[in-house]
Amino acid sequence: MTDHYDVLEIRAPSAREADLFSRLPEILRKAIEAPGYAERLRGIDPAQITSRTALAGLPVLRKSDLPALHKAALPFGGFVGKPSGAFARLYTSPGPIFEAEGAQADPWRGARALHAAGLRPGDVVLNTFSYHLTPGGFIFDTAARALGCAVIPAGPGNTEAQLELIEAYHPVGYCGTPDFLKILIDAATAGDRDISSIKRAIVSGAAFPPSLQKEIKSHGIEAYQAFGTADLGLIAYETTARDGMVVNEDIIFEIVRPGTGDPVAAGDVGEIVVTTLDGDHPWIRLAIGDLTAALPGQSPCGRSNLRIKGWMGRADQTTKVKGMFVRPEQIAEIGKRHSELGRLRLVVTRDNEQDAMTLRCECASPAETLREAVASTLRAVTKLGGSVELVSPASLPNDGKVIADERGPT
Repeated sequence: MTDHYDVLEIRAPSAREADLFSRLPEILRKAIEAPGYAERLRGIDPAQITSRTALAGLPVLRKSDLPALHKAALPFGGFVGKPSGAFARLYTSPGPIFEAEGAQADPWRGARALHAAGLRPGDVVLNTFSYHLTPGGFIFDTAARALGCAVIPAGPGNTEAQLELIEAYHPVGYCGTPDFLKILIDAATAGDRDISSIKRAIVSGAAFPPSLQKEIKSHGIEAYQAFGTADLGLIAYETTARDGMVVNEDIIFEIVRPGTGDPVAAGDVGEIVVTTLDGDHPWIRLAIGDLTAALPGQSPCGRSNLRIKGWMGRADQTTKVKGMFVRPEQIAEIGKRHSELGRLRLVVTRDNEQDAMTLRCECASPAETLREAVASTLRAVTKLGGSVELVSPASLPNDGKVIADERGPT
């Protein structure tokens, strides 16, 4: 198979779903061998978690909580049952959050993304992601080597040395941020250096606007975006279809309403939650704080997994109103107390030089008694007063925002 990494990418979605959820109970059993998960999943029978509905009943683990959890129980917050020496490499990311790399081939599941971008065994890849303490460089290094490519472990910076390496080794592929690829292109143009061997690129870690995409393509480089985290590895990747990003294999991917663990309706923007099927270091419903939305249908490239729009902002919309923090979880609690409501959006503004809140609620049957009840709940939950507007269903923007701070710069 030349177009796809393996048959898993083109199997029937029902077959993929059955495979993932047949494997999940064993992963849960291994997870609860670690004290952190044993406490978090207390009373859960792994054998019963065999569907998305059952999985949605488990608590989410928020990435934003990991620094405090890790600090309280070094190094992994009690969520890893194996000793540190059982892993291949050990890292730290800002927070600090501590990450461990498995000893298996392609531990971050990145080879598929490189293959989708057109890299093949025998190609040389220039990897400019950092190799220092964080796993970024090794995520793509191990992926390229699993694919059968030779890797130039360049890391970021030192542009002149990078140009020399390119002219010496003639890499076909580039891995790194789109910004640094532009720096290399500009430096090569200014210095009359030859980097024309680079034909394909995997970019991540920074915005890749259409203007930059067009400029890089004008230099004969086809660049594809990859989306991942230091904890989970590669989550989704762009393909030659250029139509959204395809979710990676061997993970269970959910999109939930920010501040909750509740799956959103099809097509709605929500927070990404990922469960991995790695028994050595499982992640069970890790909410990473990034927003996306699912795309309908199958990718024209033939890959049958879920497609997403890519990164659409941050889910953590916590803001401070009148000196008190208001969180998405609180807005979700208001929705739970009033089942008549659909989407909710708290709009924070300034009125007469004071903070003001307006909770806009989609509602099919508005009534003054309901509006008053919701206003009472808003005060009870947030400890702050605010107005309530009941608006028609589907009238609020589908952008994943639960709290919209419209006060502007101060």
